Order: sequence, then C-alpha cells, then structure tokens
Amino acid sequence: MKPFIREARAEDRPFIEEISRLTWGGEDYLARVFDEWLRDGHFYVLEVDGKVIGTAKLTLLPGKVGWLEGLRVHPDYRGRGYGRLLHEFMLELGSKLAREGKVEALEFATYFLNRESISMAERTGFHVKAKFFVFGAKTESFEPEEPEQVEPTLEDLTLGIVPVGWRFVRRSEEALGWIRVNAELYDINGFRFLAPKEGTTFTPLEVGLATLKAILPAMAWVARERSGEEFDVMLPSGVKPLLPGLKRLGLFLWDEAEEPNVLVFRKRLE
Repeated sequence: MKPFIREARAEDRPFIEEISRLTWGGEDYLARVFDEWLRDGHFYVLEVDGKVIGTAKLTLLPGKVGWLEGLRVHPDYRGRGYGRLLHEFMLELGSKLAREGKVEALEFATYFLNRESISMAERTGFHVKAKFFVFGAKTESFEPEEPEQVEPTLEDLTLGIVPVGWRFVRRSEEALGWIRVNAELYDINGFRFLAPKEGTTFTPLEVGLATLKAILPAMAWVARERSGEEFDVMLPSGVKPLLPGLKRLGLFLWDEAEEPNVLVFRKRLE
C-alpha cells in the first residue's frame, strides 16, 4: 500500500507511544503531548500498510509563525525517504496557510547533531535565525529552593528571541500573551526564569554566572515538582566565553559541544 499522510486520530495513540518510546532513548515527549496536539490540530501521521510510522506537527505561534515540530519516523522505517516526505508535506501545508494569511514564515529548532533535519532544511530554503546552548543539570546537584510564581510583563522578556522550552518566540506584546498561556514565570530573590507549562527546559531571563548560581536551586525545585531528576537550561549563544564557569556551576553540555548546540531555522513564505 502506498504511504499516505493524514490528520492524527485518537486511535493512533499506541503507534505514537511506540515511536516515542524508541526515540531519544525513551525520553521523547511525543506521548505526553499527544492529547494536546490532537486538540490543537495540524497534527499529522504517516501511515504505511495500516501502521503509523511517522508524525509531524505545525503549531501557530505569535508573529504569524508556523512552528514545525514532532517530525518523527519509526526506527524500523528510517532511511527510506519518509522523513523527507513528511517535511515536504509540512512545507505544502505552510504554503497553504500563507495563502490564507495565517502564517508568514515557517520555523523550527533542532539539535546541532541532527544532520538529516539540518540538511533537509538547507535544501528547502531555511536559514539559521538564531543559535542557543542547551545545558543539562541534575536536580540532586542543588539544594532545591522554592521560587515564587509571578505574572510576566513585557519588561521581563529581556531576550529578542525568547526560548519557551524548545519553542522560540520573538519579543512582542502578542508573544507576551502567548507566554502567559503556555509558560510560567518564576522569581527567586529578584532573579527570574521561564518554564513551559510542560517539561523541564528552563530559560533564565538574565544571563551571568552570579545570576545562574542564584537561580539554579529554584530550577531544581521546579524540576523536582515535575518529577524530573534532571533539567535543561537554554541560554543564548553569547554565553560561550562563560562555558568554563557554567560547568563549574554544575551544568554540562550534551556531547561536550563547545559551540551552540541548538539551531533555530526560519523560512519566509511568499
């Protein structure tokens, strides 16, 4: 049977859970967001011989951005062009939404070693919009300290491009409204960080060794409350000179990268 792409359905859950279990050593988030993505729409699966073997999602973000995420192919079916098929389908969907005036650009973020995604992006007209470092940290390395949850304001958004987990929005009033729905802002002794409603990838809103030293125990507290033994910290590429100090604070870089390891791609749609 010829492979075909369709909207995801509730009965696809077992297939999605299997793909998620076999991705990133079982740490993939796809199974956790399945219900949310079904409600949100623009969530698609690739079916072959009655089996769902791939997924892709487009999420509408502030600034008329179509955010591409969740592109997965079951390990048993990789290397057969299915990832490219999903990618091209999402480009066509983006063009359709652009004609309807709903999006003006497509964006996505990926890890720097995801060479297949990077290659597909470059071949289809995407360019790198921004670079970040994502650091790992173990909750047990810190004495957790409870922060206060506060309402974010535009003044809190000190970065031009604001990471919210693994989604990135441009600083604006519209983005602020989106953040209030999709994220939480925490304060610890005057230092603040963003946390997505789901997951444990946090963004400090001030960057510096002293700031991070003060804020990491609060991040550990939030991660522990979310049953996480580890958490991640997303920082702009400009922190590169601070790498030795950041490691002394208890942060570590995946794959010992010395260059930014998160790439944010963008393709403007006509």
